[in-house]
Amino acid sequence: MHQGRLPVTFEDVRAAHAAIAGAVVRTPMARSHTLSAITGADVWVKFENLQYTASFKERGARNRLLRLEPGQSDAGVVAMSAGNHAQAVAHHATLLGIRSTIVMPEGTPANKISATEDNGATVVVAGTNLDEAKDIAMQIVAEEGATFIAPYDDPAIIAGQGTCGIELIEDGPDLDALLVPVGGGGLFSGICVAARTLAPRIELIGVQSELHPAMVLATGRTAAPPDLTWGPTIAEGIAVKTPGRLTTEIITALADDVVTVPERLIEEAVIWFLEIEKMVSEGAGAAPLAALLDDPDRFAGRTVGLVLSGANIDLRLLSAVIMRGLARTGRLCRVVIEVPDSPGALGELTAAVGRAGGNIVDLWHHREFGVHSARVTEIELLVETRDGESAEQLKESLSGQGYIVDDVPRRAAVRTPSPDPRTGP
Repeated sequence: MHQGRLPVTFEDVRAAHAAIAGAVVRTPMARSHTLSAITGADVWVKFENLQYTASFKERGARNRLLRLEPGQSDAGVVAMSAGNHAQAVAHHATLLGIRSTIVMPEGTPANKISATEDNGATVVVAGTNLDEAKDIAMQIVAEEGATFIAPYDDPAIIAGQGTCGIELIEDGPDLDALLVPVGGGGLFSGICVAARTLAPRIELIGVQSELHPAMVLATGRTAAPPDLTWGPTIAEGIAVKTPGRLTTEIITALADDVVTVPERLIEEAVIWFLEIEKMVSEGAGAAPLAALLDDPDRFAGRTVGLVLSGANIDLRLLSAVIMRGLARTGRLCRVVIEVPDSPGALGELTAAVGRAGGNIVDLWHHREFGVHSARVTEIELLVETRDGESAEQLKESLSGQGYIVDDVPRRAAVRTPSPDPRTGP
């Protein structure tokens, strides 16, 4: 690591911290006793999800807006975002009496558009992706003489996000390692500047989804795998294909590592924050915990800080993550059972499930797909149990009562009748 002359200095971060004080929440940092017991590390969490707009983005937005000249403030600001940056700019521009226009790409969830409008911005929904939305935003800037507020690659934004790092070091214990989500790099680069100055020996680790390893590639830590698909991720807040130039320079100079984590562990981390800490986390915010779960030996016995960067997760997505988590741990199991197609057979089956300790969440009745006989009906059950062991005991109990039990649905192949040789096809 080498610091040299970087685009953002600790003095910039300290000045930003003084400038935004009182307008941005100094979020709590607390030890998680349960996560510490489970992982073997001494785990401390910085709850940036408790900002007014539920994201760290307010820090950079506020600092950047405060740096506008009077003429720039009068002309208004423009930003491009599908989520947290949009709400942060809208909220603080309104507080400062500055007109804001946010360009959000088509397909942005309606709740995020509404939240941005509720924070006082004029929302323009245009462009099929973020790149096209940015082009449209720059057209508005040119036409109106407004100022573009970049989401991460701006010294004032980076310095503002770095204020989180000052609080991490001041409010937490002597941290051995710090895990921070990385997308465009504004948060991690700013924290690197602050933490490297205040705690030079701390290990600084950025975390990305393995489906979007842009900063890993940009910092030269590894080559792109041949099968990299840039697939959809629940950590959309850090799903950036091209990180910032300034942020990459800072992270390359100051960070110790940037790692990737699988989607499965990000989902699991969202569940753990919800169930253990009673905190909602978006996928990006859960990525640091996912990294801890992915490599517990690396952090065993060490004091580790996690930045829970935001809580703006779509409710339908959160519901899907919860259900998948229940299924993964065996608290929801899906079984297929064949019963005689006769009166009372379904009632007897549901009673048997209850006696075995299962609670039926959903049920599908298939006469058409039975594979053994037209006198047999296939019943597909979604059953709630205490854990994976209970799920297996449920299946064993039903099998012991004479039921044919399968773990997953079976479907008979659809066969096309052979043509009649006398008439042809």
